[in-house]
Amino acid sequence: MHIDTVVGDRLVHKPKFLAALFAAAFALFFAINVSDTSLGISLASLIGNMVAGDAYGRGIIALILAAIFVADIAIIGFLPLRAQLIVVWLQLAVLFLAFFLVFHLSFPFILSKLRFMIVQGVVTTLYVSAIAISISFMLAIAGAIAKLSNNGFAIAIANFYTSLFRGLPLLMQVYLIYLGLPQLGYVVDAIPAGVAALSLCYGAYMTEIFRAGIESIPKGQWEASRALGFKFGLTMRRIILPQAIPVIVPPTGNQFIAMLKDSSLVSVIGVWEVMFLARTMGTKTFQHMEMLITAAMIYWILSMGLEAVQSRIEAYYRRRGAR
Repeated sequence: MHIDTVVGDRLVHKPKFLAALFAAAFALFFAINVSDTSLGISLASLIGNMVAGDAYGRGIIALILAAIFVADIAIIGFLPLRAQLIVVWLQLAVLFLAFFLVFHLSFPFILSKLRFMIVQGVVTTLYVSAIAISISFMLAIAGAIAKLSNNGFAIAIANFYTSLFRGLPLLMQVYLIYLGLPQLGYVVDAIPAGVAALSLCYGAYMTEIFRAGIESIPKGQWEASRALGFKFGLTMRRIILPQAIPVIVPPTGNQFIAMLKDSSLVSVIGVWEVMFLARTMGTKTFQHMEMLITAAMIYWILSMGLEAVQSRIEAYYRRRGAR
């Protein structure tokens, strides 16, 4: 009875929802004057000769687009949840890629530069990011342990570190390390300076993530370990961290993805990563959009790879926790 009532309510309210959605879509397409876009001009050529700025033509095009939009929503609503996710994701990806067509890109030029961007730019980006991620991970563990200790010096140093490097823009940190250290007599190359800036900045953010994850474990776990005679290091390795890692993994994965994208900031000091190559190669031939869009797609693909790794790790710990 309950299921029938729920299904009946959905069937009753669905037409009202679709009608409201159609009206909202029509008003939106009409207000932003889609008839002036490439899509509107293409529809106008299929329907017949229409003046783009004419209110009647704008209304017809907005009506057609609203009908297509609502029909798509209605059809997707009958699919299973997993199929809905795949179809909607693919549709949004196609629309996003179709947006690039308005720039009239030179695809032969992109293909001629793509191999070098991958061999040089992607490898350098992954190299810088991997080293920075490893160092920031160790800094975060040390900072979190220092903040949770009873040592006043350690707590003060950890608090100062997180406050400073979370309070300064990452680009400023890159410049301070690359240009500031030579003033003290320590000349550093571009890649070590970029790695140091990324490591210190994201180590500060991840310190708070690790601290919060460790503090999420009940204090009774600590008290029980001390009662059994476990030392601090053994307690962390065997009891606290195994329980805290499932809490730490999602925000830490987000920080890794953000670091991969922020590695583009080291291009300002001459590191030959993806963004640096996109800017320099596009400048030579004044084909900026080709290279910038190519770089954007490369960063997106790399981010999706990290997202897939993160989801696998999270799924592993969910299965482990369910045992």
